Amino acid sequence: VQLQASGGGSVQAGGSLRLSCAASGRTLSTYVLGWFRQAPGKEREFVAAITWSGGNAYYASSVRGRFTLSRDGVKNMMYLQMSSLKPEDTAVYYCAADGDLEGSIYSLTSYETWGQGTQVTVSS
Repeated sequence: VQLQASGGGSVQAGGSLRLSCAASGRTLSTYVLGWFRQAPGKEREFVAAITWSGGNAYYASSVRGRFTLSRDGVKNMMYLQMSSLKPEDTAVYYCAADGDLEGSIYSLTSYETWGQGTQVTVSS
């Protein structure tokens, strides 16, 4: 599977952005797709993930209630709607795919395929 992330940008605190991740190359029915982010000088961290078949979404505590993850099975697209953005949400956001479903969905090592990052900058 190949992944292409888009939708990043600059926004003021309290604003919203929607990130998109286009998936291609394979049937996704057995996959988990997720978003991770990496701020300057920090490790890459889990943001959210969704099971493609059931649409069950999981969130980091830092974004729960502000971010909403969804997918479009027809278009093979995953969306991360980000609201009430904070300066600490500033990071490069990466979408990732886990096809073998081994390990925790919260761990970046569980994901075999990564898209390129998209920058999100939130100013105060």
